[in-house]
Amino acid sequence: MKTCFNYLSLGIVVVSLVTCNTKKKETVESPTTEISTPIKIELLVGTYTDQTSKGIYKLHFNPADGSLSKAQLIAETVSPSYLTISKNKEYVYATNETKDGGVSSFKWNAERTKLNLVSSLSSEGAHPCYTELSEDESIFAIANYSSGNFAVYKTAAAGKIQEIPQTRQHAGSSIVIPNQETPKAHCIKFSKDNTLLYVADLGIDEIVMYPVDANGTLGDKQLALKMDAGDGPRHFIYHPTKNIVFMVNELSSSVTAAAINATTGVFEKIDKQSTLPDGFNERNACADIHITKNGKFLYASNRGHNSIAVFSVAENGTLKRLETTHVEGDWPRSFALSPDEKFLLVANKNTDNITVFSINQETGLLTFTGNEATVSRPVRLSF
Repeated sequence: MKTCFNYLSLGIVVVSLVTCNTKKKETVESPTTEISTPIKIELLVGTYTDQTSKGIYKLHFNPADGSLSKAQLIAETVSPSYLTISKNKEYVYATNETKDGGVSSFKWNAERTKLNLVSSLSSEGAHPCYTELSEDESIFAIANYSSGNFAVYKTAAAGKIQEIPQTRQHAGSSIVIPNQETPKAHCIKFSKDNTLLYVADLGIDEIVMYPVDANGTLGDKQLALKMDAGDGPRHFIYHPTKNIVFMVNELSSSVTAAAINATTGVFEKIDKQSTLPDGFNERNACADIHITKNGKFLYASNRGHNSIAVFSVAENGTLKRLETTHVEGDWPRSFALSPDEKFLLVANKNTDNITVFSINQETGLLTFTGNEATVSRPVRLSF
């Protein structure tokens, strides 16, 4: 027997003679909680190499909190200002934006620490600025800005770009001098069904199109849309589910929405909205444009105002500007949505930084996360 004390809630101490179990209880250890390593996503950065950059860089992006790792050089190449990544993520195609104009393709090494050069060719024009692969990745297209032309190449196994491309030269001008004294091919994309190749020409205020047959041979040039004089169409994107296309206009700081005729491929204008807040009259030049996978929100970058314009997209393709968010840097040349579209990342060329914003999933609005990374002269972001 052992005297044990029981303390009642009334504050009275009761002494009782009971048998107390004095055996020490076994300690049951809780199972070890595994700490999962956050998934890191590769982010490739194309740059201008006129200062300290040496080519293409890789960072790791953490989709849990929007943080970025330190940039690592993965390929030395001259001014890779635009990058296109193959579907299997094994090959990277890059412009070499110089007066002589070049295009390069690369393949990852086994450790994915370096891109090895596969092919390097002339772009057949000056200052190539945009690249595109066809849906089956058998055709590679590149737009040459300063010379106002483009080239279309066949591709071979292992990411090799084949020689002797098809080329087309544009002609004409428009009203903004000196930007539109000559043609300026700036964006090149295949249609959703790959039967047409569209080119946005900033210098002549036109979106033009070329039929593409089953062998990849180009037909004659046709007009898809005559833009307003002085627009300077730079990039365009397709609505994810509808026959609608959106053009960001560098010179008029605006976004134009147009319906795509399913039979002819011709664009018909629906709407046009400014990317700038009312009353802003200083220098500005729009650059990049992206839309969410659900088609509800569209974003465009302002160089000069240094902001991302946020738009809601109606069912009929009309736009409503919701806000303009400062990019926490200078001259946002390019930006990208993270694969899960919870973040938007901006490449600020003049301040050598990449800044990260969270996206409100209900409103589409942006909030700076405080996360950023340093890269010299960043001009293209590709996941």
